[in-house]
Amino acid sequence: MIRRPPRSTLSSSSAASDVYKRQYQRRVRGLTPTRQMAFRSLATAPSALRLATRSQAFASEAGELRKTPLYELNRELGGKMVEFGGWSMPVTYGGKQGGIMPTHLHTRESAGLFDVSHMVPVRFYGRDRARFLETFLVGDIQELPENMGQLSNIPNHQGGLIDDCICTNAGDHMYLVINAGHEEKDLPHIEALMADFKANGGDVSMEVAEGGGLMALQGPKAVDVMERFCPGFDFGSFPFMGGRWIEVDNARCFVTRSGYTGEDGFEIGVSGDKAAALATALLDQPEVLPVGLGARDSLRLEAGLCLYGNDMDDTTSPIEAGLLWTIGKRRRQEGGFPGADVILGQIADKKLVTRKRVGFVTEGAPAREGMEILNDEGRVIGKVTSGVMAPSIKKPVGMAYVEKKYFKSGTELKVQVRKKLQKLTVTKMPFVPANYYRGA
Repeated sequence: MIRRPPRSTLSSSSAASDVYKRQYQRRVRGLTPTRQMAFRSLATAPSALRLATRSQAFASEAGELRKTPLYELNRELGGKMVEFGGWSMPVTYGGKQGGIMPTHLHTRESAGLFDVSHMVPVRFYGRDRARFLETFLVGDIQELPENMGQLSNIPNHQGGLIDDCICTNAGDHMYLVINAGHEEKDLPHIEALMADFKANGGDVSMEVAEGGGLMALQGPKAVDVMERFCPGFDFGSFPFMGGRWIEVDNARCFVTRSGYTGEDGFEIGVSGDKAAALATALLDQPEVLPVGLGARDSLRLEAGLCLYGNDMDDTTSPIEAGLLWTIGKRRRQEGGFPGADVILGQIADKKLVTRKRVGFVTEGAPAREGMEILNDEGRVIGKVTSGVMAPSIKKPVGMAYVEKKYFKSGTELKVQVRKKLQKLTVTKMPFVPANYYRGA
């Protein structure tokens, strides 16, 4: 076991504001007590989280929610549990330091631990595994070096996006992590393509990992914690988007240097029976606080990262979403993935792209998802997909899709917020500098 330094007294920030609760009071009326509790716990959450949760939650009050291996620990830590993608997940934690604002800022300054065990790891085996992944991903998977990963997308046959995911070459297999609640959407699509691939002589098999633990340790001090837990491992040579099997506090884990916050950090996959003990050991470190879905959403939005279901969906092409960089250069020439005719057509002819995802800042209250964006003539030219009061910069920021004419950074527009027009300025993303590890 490792030596653990004593926990120091951590600085506390003010709790997240409840200024947005009033707008949800009318929606809460008429719900059952169980649903009222869950809905009210989202009152101060970032808008993207509320939309993603509402779109998947409350489908069946009688249905039993799935629980991660960290469920009991989350409850012990005062987690306010909500339904998310069919899972019971913490949106915030108890105490003055457990709210969205303090955990968000703590992650930017030190290290936060997120339960992401609701995500779905999928492993692909067989001699043709990389070639098969190129039948449903847009990335150059066959050239992906061993122990390295990349962000990729799963397009549909119309060029829209079924999901986004991280794909890592783990040596003897390819390791894919898809979004929570997407099994019924992603896996049948992949299985149908696999049946055709195997019928034509391809050698590949798929294994969906169930019951495991997955946690994300994020923040500038995450590497300090990992070095304490992994004596002898050289994190200086462990690059951003790298993936390795590592002994973490005597537990064999598959660790990737990646995350969803814009900070340096790690996603740690461990067997379900060891997940709670490892998470507890990590939380014993003075740098680390538990962080819920609320701050995870505000962190990713500041970092300019998309949330599936808000900032992209089945009708959004990767070109419209600003994800051209995820399409490998060879793939732009060869295609070979669903919707390639549409996507490659948009690359070849920019006139086919009529809207695009942009970042923005506003004056006044934060613009929320679904709010209309207008030009100087009062015509609707776009719609907000995510919005939040960014804790790190204390400004209302967000993402939207706007018509082609208004893509340029610095363009001034208007957004309708609570029957009031507010100034909106298109701006570059991320809203805070990215702190991914780029080498010593």
